[in-house]
Amino acid sequence: MTDVFKLLTLPKTSKGFTAYRSTVVDATASVTDHHEGSGSHPNKIRRLDADSDSGSASRSRDRLKGKAVERNGPLRIQVQDFAAKALDRANDQLFALVRGSTRWLLTKGPQADLIPASYEAIFNACRAVVCVAGDGQKLYEMLRMELDQCTVRLFRELHNSKGTGDVIEWLDHFVQVCAWFEGQVVLLQSLLSYLDRAFILKDHKRASIHDLAFVFFKEHILGDKSIIDQIRVGILQWITWERNESTPHPQRLITIRPLIAHLLTHDSYALIFERFILEQTLSFYNSEAQNKVDQLKVSAEEYLGHVMIRTGEERERAEAVCCGLGETVGGVVQVARRGLLEGRLDWLAKEAIGPLMNAQGTDRLSSIYSEFEAVNGLSILCREFKAYVQTSVADIVKDTAREEEMVERLLAFKAFSDTALHNCFSSPPSTAQTGPSLPNTSFAYALRDAFTSGFKARRNKPAELIAKHLDRLMRRGQRGTSDAEWEELLERVLVLYRYTDDKDVFRTFYSRALARRLLLERSASDDFEKGVLRILKEKYDPEFGMGDHMFNDLALSREFMREFHKRISEESSAQKLSVMVLQRSVWPFAARKKDVDLPPSMQADLTSYSTFYKAKHSGHKLDWDHSLGTATLKARFSAGSKDLTVSLYQAVVLLLFNDESEMEYQRILQATGMEEEELKRTLQSLACANKKVLKKRPVGKDVNKDDVFYFNADFTDPRAKVHINSIQAKETAEESKRTQSHIDSDRKHYLDAAIVRIMKAKKELPYESLKTLTIDAVKSHFVPEVSVIKARVAGLVEMEYLRRDEDDMNLFIYVA
Repeated sequence: MTDVFKLLTLPKTSKGFTAYRSTVVDATASVTDHHEGSGSHPNKIRRLDADSDSGSASRSRDRLKGKAVERNGPLRIQVQDFAAKALDRANDQLFALVRGSTRWLLTKGPQADLIPASYEAIFNACRAVVCVAGDGQKLYEMLRMELDQCTVRLFRELHNSKGTGDVIEWLDHFVQVCAWFEGQVVLLQSLLSYLDRAFILKDHKRASIHDLAFVFFKEHILGDKSIIDQIRVGILQWITWERNESTPHPQRLITIRPLIAHLLTHDSYALIFERFILEQTLSFYNSEAQNKVDQLKVSAEEYLGHVMIRTGEERERAEAVCCGLGETVGGVVQVARRGLLEGRLDWLAKEAIGPLMNAQGTDRLSSIYSEFEAVNGLSILCREFKAYVQTSVADIVKDTAREEEMVERLLAFKAFSDTALHNCFSSPPSTAQTGPSLPNTSFAYALRDAFTSGFKARRNKPAELIAKHLDRLMRRGQRGTSDAEWEELLERVLVLYRYTDDKDVFRTFYSRALARRLLLERSASDDFEKGVLRILKEKYDPEFGMGDHMFNDLALSREFMREFHKRISEESSAQKLSVMVLQRSVWPFAARKKDVDLPPSMQADLTSYSTFYKAKHSGHKLDWDHSLGTATLKARFSAGSKDLTVSLYQAVVLLLFNDESEMEYQRILQATGMEEEELKRTLQSLACANKKVLKKRPVGKDVNKDDVFYFNADFTDPRAKVHINSIQAKETAEESKRTQSHIDSDRKHYLDAAIVRIMKAKKELPYESLKTLTIDAVKSHFVPEVSVIKARVAGLVEMEYLRRDEDDMNLFIYVA
C-alpha cells in the first residue's frame, strides 16, 4: 500500500505549492483598512475572493515569475484545516455586517457613522447568513433584540417630550415618530427579505419582520397608558376647539388625519381613537343639550334646527379626518344625535309637530323625521302626529260657526297631510327595491285612524255635510277642468266619506240630493252621476245600487210622457206637462199628508195624465208630490216680458196675482192651502231675496202674518230668462232635523233586527258578547253607541223577544 508521503511527493521541478496563495481575504481586515484611510467609496464592499479578479491573479503570477526559487530535495507538506476557519470568520463578519446595518437603520436621529455597507451588500450578506451559513435563528434573535431596543428608545423620546409644549404639537411629533418607524420597517423588510422568505415562513409560529416590529411598537408605545392618555388629551383639545369655534382646526389635516392613519396601521384605532371620540361626543352633547333646553329655554323648533346644524358639522368633520371609515362617520353622527335628543324626544315631538304642520314646512318635517328615525324615535313622532291630526280634525268638525266650510277645510287639511305623508314621513327604498320612497306604514295608519277618531267628535254632521258638498259639486260640474282632474276631485271627497262611521247618514242625504238633481235636471252630467254611484257601490256601500233604479224610473217616465203627448191634442195645455212616475221604495221621499192646491187648469192636466197612466197600470196608485215640481211663467213687467223659472210652489203664489194686484198673507195662505212655514219660505224667496218679483208692506227680510204683498211691475233683469231660487229646494235646518229623526228611527229598527237575528242564532248570550256581535253586524251602516244598544236590548226584553236568566242578569235568552 502506498503511503501518504509517496502520494504527496512531487517532482523536484514542481512549483505547484510555491505559487499557492490563499483565496480567502480577511473580511475584518478589509473593513479595518477602509477605516484606516482607504480611498475607496465608503459604501463599496471589497472583494472576498482575490482570485476572482483576473487582474490581480495575473499580477500574482508575474511576481512569482520574477523570483528564482529553487528548492533541492523533496518538499514536506503540512495539511491544515485553514478553509473551515476562514469560512467561520467570513460568516461572523457577514452576521456582524447585518447586525450593524440593522442597528443603524433602527437608530433615529443624526448618525455618527454612515451605513456600514450598501443596500445590495446587506441584502447579499443576509442571504449568505440565512441560506449558506444556516444562522437564520441567530439573525432572528438579533432582530428581535434590535427592534425591542429601538421601540424602547422611541418610547423614551415621546415620554420625555410630554409637557414641553402644546399637546397638539406633541401629537405632530408622535405622527412623525410613527412615520419614521413605519418607513424603517419597510426598508428593513426589503433588506432582510431572505430572513422572511427562507427562515421565518418555514415556521408559522414565528412572526414576520413587519409583525414583529409592530408588536414591539404596540407593546412599548401604543400599549403604554401615559402615551394613550397624551394622545387622547390632544384629540380632545382638537375636537373641542373645532366644536366651540365651528371651524376646522389648522392642524386637522396635517396632524389628526395622519394620526388616524397610523393608528389604523398599528391596529390601535378602535381602542385609542374611535371608542374615546364616541364617549367624548356623547358627553359633550349631553351637556350642550342640557344647557340649551334647561338654561337657555330654546323652543323645540329652534332646538331641532340646532340639532341639524350640529349633526351636519359632526358628519363633515368625521368624513374629513376618517375618510373611508363609514362606520365611524355614522357612529359619530349617531352618538351626537343621541346626546342631543335622548330624553327629549317626547318634548320635541309634542312641541314641534304642531307648529311645523301648521306652517306646512315640508322640508323641516322631513328633517325631524330623519332625526327621529336615526335615534329609533319614530314611534314617539308618529304618536304626536296622530294626536295633532285627530285634534285638528275634531276642531274643524266641531266649529259650528264655520260649518259651511267644514268639508273644504277638511279637504285642504287632508291634502297637506297626504303630501306630508308621502314627502316627509317616508323612508328611501332599500337596495333591493327601486322607485320612489314609500310612506311609513305606521304614519299612514295613524293618519287614517286620526281622521276617523276626529270625525267622531260630532256624530252624523260630517257625513251630512260631505253628502251636501258632493251635491254641490255634481250640480256645478267640471267648469273647464279635465276629466282626470274632475275625477280626482270627486275621489278626494269620497275619501272623506271613508272616515265616517255614519254611512247611513251619508247615504240618506246623498240619495235625497241625487233625487232632487235628477228630478230638477240640475245634474251636470248623468255619466258622472252613474260613475260616482258605481264607486260608492263597489268601494263603500252596496246599498247605493238604488241609483240604478232611479235612472230606470226616469227613463220609463220619459217614455210614458212621449206616449201621453201623442194621445192628446197638440193644442192641449198638457203638451207642456212633464210628469215623473217614481217608485216610492226607490226614491227617498216620504208621502206628504198635505200638499198645495193647484190652479184648476193645472189640476185638470194632472187628472188627464192620471187617467192615461191608470189605463196602462190599473193596479198602481199615484200620489202627487208638488214640492219638487217646477214651472216656467211668462211675466210682463214695465221693462218688458221675462220667462221666470220657478218652483211649483212659487208658480202657484205668482199666479194669484193675475187676478189681483195685491193680497194679504192670510188670503194667500187660504188660496194655496200650503203649510205656513212652506208659504213663508216661498214668499220670502219672491219678495225678500235679490230678485223681487213681488214686494211687501212693511219692507223687511222676514215674512209676517200681517204683511201685504203686491206685484213688482218695475222688476228688471238683463236676462230674458230669469231663474228665481226657491228656498224650499234646498235643505233647510228643519228638513235636516226631520231627516236626522228619520235616520235615528231607522237605526232603532235596524238594531232591533240585528239583535233578534243574533239571539235567534245563538239562543243565549252574555251582554258583552251580544254588544260586540251587534256592533259587528251594523258597522257597515253605522257604529252605534253602547248606551243605544243597551236601551234596545232592554226594549226587546220588554217586548218579550228576549229574557234575562234568573240566576245571571247579564245573560240574555232568546224567546222563541
